[in-house]
Amino acid sequence: MATKSALPSHLKSSGLAGGANGEAADFARKHHGKTQSHMVSSVLYKFREAAGFEQGVCRNGSRYCLYLPGICMHVFPVIPATETRDDREDETVNDDRTGKNVQQLHIHLGINPFPELFSFHFFKPPPLHLHPLFKDLTPPDTTLPSMASHPSSPLATPGLEHPDCHQLAALICADKAFENTSTSVAASQMRNALNNLADTVTDPEEKKLFETEMDNFFALFRRYLNDKAKGNTLNWEQIAPPAANQVVDYNELANSESVGFLSKLAVLKLNGGLGTSMGCVGPKSVIEVRDGMSFLDLSVRQIEYLNRTYNVNVPFVLMNSFNTDDDTQNIIKKYEGHNIDIMTFNQSRYPRILKDSLLPAPKSFKSPISDWYPPGHGDVFESLYNSGILEKLIERGVEILFLSNVDNLGAVVDLRILQHMVETKAEYIMELTDKTKADVKGGTIIDYEGSVRLLEIAQVPKEHTNEFKSIKKFKYFNTNNIWLNLKAVKRIVENNELEMEIIPNNKSIPADKKGESDVSIVQLETAVGAAIRHFHNAHGVNVPRRRFLPVKTCSDLMLVKSDLYSLKHGQLQIDPNRFGPAPLIKLGNDFKKVSDFQKRIGSIPKIIELDHLTITGAVNLGRGVTLKGTVIIVATEGSTIDIPPGSILENVVVQGSLRLLEH
Repeated sequence: MATKSALPSHLKSSGLAGGANGEAADFARKHHGKTQSHMVSSVLYKFREAAGFEQGVCRNGSRYCLYLPGICMHVFPVIPATETRDDREDETVNDDRTGKNVQQLHIHLGINPFPELFSFHFFKPPPLHLHPLFKDLTPPDTTLPSMASHPSSPLATPGLEHPDCHQLAALICADKAFENTSTSVAASQMRNALNNLADTVTDPEEKKLFETEMDNFFALFRRYLNDKAKGNTLNWEQIAPPAANQVVDYNELANSESVGFLSKLAVLKLNGGLGTSMGCVGPKSVIEVRDGMSFLDLSVRQIEYLNRTYNVNVPFVLMNSFNTDDDTQNIIKKYEGHNIDIMTFNQSRYPRILKDSLLPAPKSFKSPISDWYPPGHGDVFESLYNSGILEKLIERGVEILFLSNVDNLGAVVDLRILQHMVETKAEYIMELTDKTKADVKGGTIIDYEGSVRLLEIAQVPKEHTNEFKSIKKFKYFNTNNIWLNLKAVKRIVENNELEMEIIPNNKSIPADKKGESDVSIVQLETAVGAAIRHFHNAHGVNVPRRRFLPVKTCSDLMLVKSDLYSLKHGQLQIDPNRFGPAPLIKLGNDFKKVSDFQKRIGSIPKIIELDHLTITGAVNLGRGVTLKGTVIIVATEGSTIDIPPGSILENVVVQGSLRLLEH
């Protein structure tokens, strides 16, 4: 099974390099090919574990690249005095001469003790004085002899007398390239706690997978700390609506709908959520939606029809979570013998973070389920790779993955979008649809400094919230129907390029002992839409509203169960007699649970001419009710309203109490 361990965030490009864009990044790429900063002098360091820094090493020809928090330096392992650099053989990672076993530096190997000596050198000395941050510096003397030193900090130390080193150190500190002390301590404590968690896993194979998962979690946690320390936020002044070339209108796509590309396609449904928000137990995907069929049943029927109609074998992939996997595995057994190839994998299981101590909530691998969480659908990239499913799909010739939420009944395979993706060689397509007043909180696509990005309301400064909700400025919102090039996904994961915006989710979990107050925790999540900026030729397609039909509440459930839609081959099709968009339905708390919804609305009313429905309080609808225009029914507290069977309500407000007694 393939696994990929994400390197800690400080192994990525530093602040000095300007991240992935800008003048500083261009400088770094020109002189080194990567956005990384460089040490000025060649200095011997005695590095101590007590310094509190994590280390990581990558091989680069006959040299090694040592990363410290926020800065990258190329390293020659220390060479005995009797040996010259010119006549020695190319060193190997496992060379056992003193100071040369740089494999020990790799954070993922966890080998101690760290080597005592190593020296820093330029891989290829760039003209540092030309760097945007160092234009006023005197060009460094790269022939400076090595000096023995015992620094408490890798840069700011009395042992370094070269003035350029001091200037560089000051600039680095000013630019926040090194994390502050509290951040380093929190990261170090978390790393130790995760190592202790891994030690509680007894099965070797299970431990290996768990360690990979914890490495990925630690990278996310470290980046979260760095973002907080540096105050990393989007510059609102740089945010603009998407440019013309960043969003394509669906109606402008070629209409040939070639089926030849179906052999390159797989379909993935995000199946990690529970039905608890609708009062159900188990995976949300098994809630009955229409004609006795669940979300999962409808998805399977769609793929079966596709395979049968076009004589193809489109794989159907489910990303489960530890909350849904067991139930899902039992449920999909009923599809054995069907014309469908079902593959499953689990998204990661991350430890919840105690808000006060920033330590993991679980104390062992087998801690209660309440101590863990699935980290959002942005985890799909790493989990798809680590599960081996990504490689399996690529090996069987699949190039494109169509991903969507399992509860979006409008997310069906669209041949026009598939053809558009192949012909434009786009690596990522996000389906967007026009924003309405009901969607103002939904994520939107933006142009940020010339690149396409997803903007969520959680990222918006409070003073700009109304501007974000504006339908005039931000016309589209993200449906979370995503088309991905699998080879691009593999490249991005293997190169550790994913840095999706982190969404901190504050929650409370029950205390271990009775009588104690609930425990405040934080869980760090990412969204698949935020990855759009990492793919080549990524853009949005503005699709018709019919491709966004989510069922999040019983209000949505009433809509999809109604006469407004008919069911054909697992797809909901809107009645051609319906004029305009679907009606807006708002059901109160008495309809929050599916069981209450079914009890109060035993027969779905006819709503083909309905525009707006609001029901609050204890309201019961009889059989054969027809609703038209705007209908508002409000049962006051302590009272009940029974709408008689066969009633026709059009543009009315019903308020107070109305009981129908059987006799």
